[in-house]
Amino acid sequence: MNISWMFGLLLFIQFHTASLPENLTIESEGESIASMERAEYQLPFPGMPLIDFEKYNQFLSKLDDQTYIPPVNAYIDDAGRIISEKPGRKLHRKAFTDLFFTYFYEKGPARAEVPMLAVYPRVDRDLLAHIRVKQIGQYATYFNPNNKTRSHNIKLAAEAINNHVVFPGETFSFNRVVGKRTVEKGYLRAPVIVRGELSEDIGGGICQVSSTLFNAVDRAGVKVLKRYSHSKRVPYVPPGRDATVSWYGPDFTFKNRYSYPLLIRAKAINGQMVIRVFSSDEIKYEPRLVPKSSKMLPEEISIEHEANTD
Repeated sequence: MNISWMFGLLLFIQFHTASLPENLTIESEGESIASMERAEYQLPFPGMPLIDFEKYNQFLSKLDDQTYIPPVNAYIDDAGRIISEKPGRKLHRKAFTDLFFTYFYEKGPARAEVPMLAVYPRVDRDLLAHIRVKQIGQYATYFNPNNKTRSHNIKLAAEAINNHVVFPGETFSFNRVVGKRTVEKGYLRAPVIVRGELSEDIGGGICQVSSTLFNAVDRAGVKVLKRYSHSKRVPYVPPGRDATVSWYGPDFTFKNRYSYPLLIRAKAINGQMVIRVFSSDEIKYEPRLVPKSSKMLPEEISIEHEANTD
């Protein structure tokens, strides 16, 4: 009788133990964020447990995307105050793989805190304090603030390049820094110039920002790599002083060949697009003479017709 009872108890324990979950539960700050089952990552090889690394790496990439927090650079606000940087974090892949190996080659469930690595921003407050000292380039252009869609696009593009730091030896790309001009990013339809003809497209107006930037960095003696003029004259800069840009077309690029980083400060307000270039007070640069833009707005820029130039 006792033997039968013991045998029944062993079967009961074996049955319920076999039904227990075998998951590896992955936690972040005490909360479950993901789980994995060893059987799902095992290759069907008899007599030897082998890891399906293709499936495992797919899981690792998803976990990396899920847990990644990008760092935030220090920046200068509208009041001129330096706002400190914020470090980010990313998955420590090697440490997680070690945890997974331990779980995979053992039995039973497991729990693990996701291992993370700190990701530090490129620009901290000490760097900004050092390179905001000396203005080496400046340029201003003008637009009609009553042209709402165009003004809106100019403001968005100006915000995208504001506080951007170009390190020594680094190449600045307007398209890369500003990114694709889309409705999702807030850009609106406004007039542009396409092959010499006036058209309307998402992001119309941003060429005034790239053209203002070109003249500002040119005044600072910066090496311009790529610059293309519009197929039709634009009114906001002197002839030959524009820099047209398009996501699927021309880009405006320059390279910082100085020994110190360059800080771009850009602001679009009350019909004025202003870009200033700063660096360390120790920088040795060769300024260039650049003609000023006209403060007169062209007649075609009006509320009714919108601007007929980009």
